[in-house]
Amino acid sequence: MRILRAASLVLFLASAHAADFPAPVNTQPGEPMPAADALATIKAPPGFTVSLFASEPEVQQPIGMATDARGRLWVAENYTYGEARVGFDLRQRDRIVILEDTDRDGRADKRTVFADDLQRLSSVEVGFGGVWVLCAPQLLFFPDKNGDDIPDGKPVVLLDGFDFGPVRHNIVNGLRWGPDGWLYGRHGIQATSHVGAPGTPSEKRIAMNCAIWRFHPTRKIFEVVATGTTNPWGMDWDQHGEAFFTNTVIGHLWHVIPGAHYQRMYGEELAPHTYGLIEQHADHYHWDASGKWNKAGRLNEAANTLGGGHAHEGCLIYQGGTWPEEYRNRLFTINFYGRRINMEKLERDGSGYVAKHGADFLNVGDPWFRGVDLVAAPDGGVFLSDWSDTGECHENEGVHRTSGRIYKISAGEPSTVPADLAKLTNVELVQLQNAPNDWLARQSRRLLQERGAAGGKLQDAKRELLALWEKEMSILTAEALVSVDKKTSQLERESREMAVVHQLRALWALRAIGAASDAFLRKALAHPDEHLRIWAIRFLTEDTRALKTVPAEFLRLAEKDTSPAVRLALASALQRFPVEARAALARPLLQHAEDAADHNLPLMLWYGLIPLGDSDPAQLATLGGRAKIPLTARCIARRLAERMAEEPLAVDLLLGGALAGTPAHQTAILLGLADGLKKATSVPMPVAWEQFAAKLNDIPDPALDAPRAALDKLFLAGQRLTDARRTVLDPKMLPEERRDALQQLMEAKSPALRDVCAQLATDLVMRFPAALVLTSLDDPRDTPVLFAQAKVFVEPERGLLYSALASRPQHAVALLNAIVTKKLPRTLLTPAVIEKLHSHGNETLDKTLDQQPPASADSPAKPPRRR
Repeated sequence: MRILRAASLVLFLASAHAADFPAPVNTQPGEPMPAADALATIKAPPGFTVSLFASEPEVQQPIGMATDARGRLWVAENYTYGEARVGFDLRQRDRIVILEDTDRDGRADKRTVFADDLQRLSSVEVGFGGVWVLCAPQLLFFPDKNGDDIPDGKPVVLLDGFDFGPVRHNIVNGLRWGPDGWLYGRHGIQATSHVGAPGTPSEKRIAMNCAIWRFHPTRKIFEVVATGTTNPWGMDWDQHGEAFFTNTVIGHLWHVIPGAHYQRMYGEELAPHTYGLIEQHADHYHWDASGKWNKAGRLNEAANTLGGGHAHEGCLIYQGGTWPEEYRNRLFTINFYGRRINMEKLERDGSGYVAKHGADFLNVGDPWFRGVDLVAAPDGGVFLSDWSDTGECHENEGVHRTSGRIYKISAGEPSTVPADLAKLTNVELVQLQNAPNDWLARQSRRLLQERGAAGGKLQDAKRELLALWEKEMSILTAEALVSVDKKTSQLERESREMAVVHQLRALWALRAIGAASDAFLRKALAHPDEHLRIWAIRFLTEDTRALKTVPAEFLRLAEKDTSPAVRLALASALQRFPVEARAALARPLLQHAEDAADHNLPLMLWYGLIPLGDSDPAQLATLGGRAKIPLTARCIARRLAERMAEEPLAVDLLLGGALAGTPAHQTAILLGLADGLKKATSVPMPVAWEQFAAKLNDIPDPALDAPRAALDKLFLAGQRLTDARRTVLDPKMLPEERRDALQQLMEAKSPALRDVCAQLATDLVMRFPAALVLTSLDDPRDTPVLFAQAKVFVEPERGLLYSALASRPQHAVALLNAIVTKKLPRTLLTPAVIEKLHSHGNETLDKTLDQQPPASADSPAKPPRRR
């Protein structure tokens, strides 16, 4: 029996909605250790304390958490998630509860049920006069304008189409407000959802599986931000507004790059022609990745040494301002099997970041501990939720629904927090943008955004934010003038860093209230700090409807900006511009040879150029021929090779441009062509191939021998077919040579075969063999042409052609219909033709044929059908 505090039991039974709430059913055997005993097993670093904020029965099945402007903790309790064989048990219901610590003793002493008639609940977030809830297949909004914690009515369905069947424990989850004012979420790999507003037709819905997505709270726009990985279940933003998310199995940490396609555990990307996928942004694993994930990933001696295992839940980048300085800006994630919190050190690396292995931050000795979420607390601490179970996310061992804990991790002097931020003035909210505790800055910024969306007058907020912007700019400008010879002190670096952070917060808040004009953002493109330039790019390209051409300032940055992170932002923005405008921006970006080995840029550039393969292959070829980033050039070459039958001249353009390239560039072009033509049997030899191949002779790399030999063979076969086509169409050649050449084209299944036969329709020597070849293609588009040709032939050629038509399924139907409708004579129904018509096994054709009288009274009886 578990130990329950009397006060907690009374509180639980007194809940307003509890009377008709179904009693949770446990299907997993055993009981967890008492919460107080579980708390005693937690080991935290010196100087830290961990307290029990809430436990069963006040909270059970805590699958998601959020905080509001009053500092209260909102908890999504999921009871419907069932055993593997059940999926979701809809005899149960889910609920949202609000936990408060009114006496500030570190323990929740007030509990309010906000809603308890939900199912498949995975996440909750608060804002804009209500509560945002994910209950697959829907994103719901519960209005609560007066903030009395009672929904004003039925929830509004904002989105639907999220899968809740095969996706199961990869279900849509993770509502979080981003610094850009959008609501973000996550989705796993096991099924594809088709998302849209209610009533959206299927062809206009957005297909999505493993992905990060976002939804704008006032514009009601849904977007997929990035795709790939396995099952993202944690996400947070650093002090510069860069998002990171945690994942399971194939890698545990990724930097969120809008428009990116990441490595997948299995399956194909929904987007075509991605070719390469970006790998994780950590340089390590927390398990032995050389083994099988479902064995090596579990907690064992090897995994224990590396970090605990492959499954990760929750993600928090600490910016609370009370923990020791060495923990600030560190990323924390719960290791599900390892029963601990891993710590990652985020370091700049090229255009993005790399996560370095930090010492494990916290360990839990309770064998039932199953951490799910991490959320910043208002006072600088961190909330940690515990599902409290013995199984895993698949729930093969059953479900224990009557347990759950929320711990609070604290260090240092707690931050002073107003009782209700919503009661502060606009100016007071702006002043909190400089707070050491980022929780205050985030909450106050959201409140300003809400007030702007509600039509409030925010001129005072705008003035205060612009003043903050100018004040911090003066610090950055002054430091920029410091002589490069003078060593920058630690204090100066920290001062500059905080000035950048404060300006970013000011920019986000200005954007939130609609006060960051395009002119202001264009000016920010020249900001001395890369992070401000990045966010100016993102905001200027946020509304894709307004993008027609690439601004001149973007082209300047693409050519001259020294920051690879800014170039990454531009490469990411490529996908937001109209396809016809992308080459202009990609051209200067592709000239940065220093980005060739970057973790992100080569593929991000390619992702933005993919549509040009169909819309403008010549432009794509020009870009690829001059690119100084080999991996991007290889992708371009592959796409053009795949389309070589339709656009052969594009490959010539590519090879011509690559003649002046570096060996690395030329190697990439060769390998890309080999990739794209891997399944081809023959293609025309590009005019520039021999000249390009001669350049390859100067590259001493044996690995190029095989792909080059394969292309030589392919192009030689293509050249032979080109010669055969020329022979077929040349009336000066001998008839036997022309017929042999036509046979060669047919046996090679040349894409030009149909066109060649059409050109021979008036050739007295070749029109009959060409017509026979055309029948073999059995293309209904050719039937009228063949009927017309048959009329000009004399016997026995005419009979042979009709017999050939009867032997092809498509032509046979058209032939019989023409005879029935008297467009062709009934005398064509000879025994040989009838036998061929019956040979197709087409019941409709057989029935029609049986109803026809003999070709003439003297005709022999119809031959029996072949069975």
